[in-house]
Amino acid sequence: MTNKITSFLFLFIFILVFPIYTESPPEEEDTLEWVLLFEELLSMDELPKIGDTFLDELDEDEENNDILSMEDSYREEKEEDYSEENALAEELFMEDEEDYFFFEGPNLIFEVPVFETRSFDELFPGFTVYQRRMAFSNNGMRYFFTKNSPSRITPNPDLEINLFSSIMEKNPSHLIEALVVVPYNEKEFDLLDIFNALGRIGNIKDYYIPINNHEYYPFTESTRLVSNRNRRAIPDPLPADNLPFSETIYARLNEVNMGNLFLRIDTSVSMYGLTYRITNFTDILYYIVPVMKAERYLTIIYLEPIKEGVLIYSLTGFYLPNFIAERVNITSSVNRRVQIFTNWIVDGLKNQVSN
Repeated sequence: MTNKITSFLFLFIFILVFPIYTESPPEEEDTLEWVLLFEELLSMDELPKIGDTFLDELDEDEENNDILSMEDSYREEKEEDYSEENALAEELFMEDEEDYFFFEGPNLIFEVPVFETRSFDELFPGFTVYQRRMAFSNNGMRYFFTKNSPSRITPNPDLEINLFSSIMEKNPSHLIEALVVVPYNEKEFDLLDIFNALGRIGNIKDYYIPINNHEYYPFTESTRLVSNRNRRAIPDPLPADNLPFSETIYARLNEVNMGNLFLRIDTSVSMYGLTYRITNFTDILYYIVPVMKAERYLTIIYLEPIKEGVLIYSLTGFYLPNFIAERVNITSSVNRRVQIFTNWIVDGLKNQVSN
């Protein structure tokens, strides 16, 4: 009995001193093996040191800062040079401020390029022998018709000198077309000669039309004006040395029956010729009766030096209410005024040769 008690105490003390553990799971053994393998492959001497890495990063930052500082200094030098250049330019520019900011610009001058001169048959193909003879006569061709009637003078549609569409934009009730060729005499004309020939506005009053074997002067005065608002009369300028690309002329014609006719004449240069657009910028009166509102009268004159002479092709359109057209013969009066303009242009071209 005593031996059993002694053995039990001895076993109890052994368990307290040396506890019994269960067998370790296989995962911990794998983990331990992996750690041991990692220690063998990578020794602690080969691991990067934290201090060394931090120092390397500091070195790279210092190099980058050096590069940035060099770029900043180079940029500042360029800005200083640029500011000095600007200051010098501004000093030169502002040296005489009034001359730079207050000046009168020259007129736009158009140098006419040289093109092959076209012929009459190119511009107006299909003319009969009689029509061609009429075009080259002193009086030329002139027809009157209403808006519902066809035109008799039809230019080549491929040459872009069709005036009919521009006239019809005003929705006219009556139209007058004219065509004449002024043959060359001593020399051929260019566009500058034509422009100077039509610059003598003051000479329009000197032309008459024959009526019953009498010379009838429809205009008692013809002069240029400063503008459409400032209607002060000014003389015609001297002949131009250069052909302007465009010009606007304001004129006043004092007509016997209609009083003052205030006209705006817009000139423009095209590839081969000159175009004149003449319109009224005020109402037109017949004695004391208003017969035509402003901008309802339009005459377009196209002039081109061709092989046979100077071509003058014009189309006039104006609007008259029916009750006025039936009571007042305005059409005949306008037709005669168109004849006056044609004679004025023809004589101006002839006088241009002598001058």
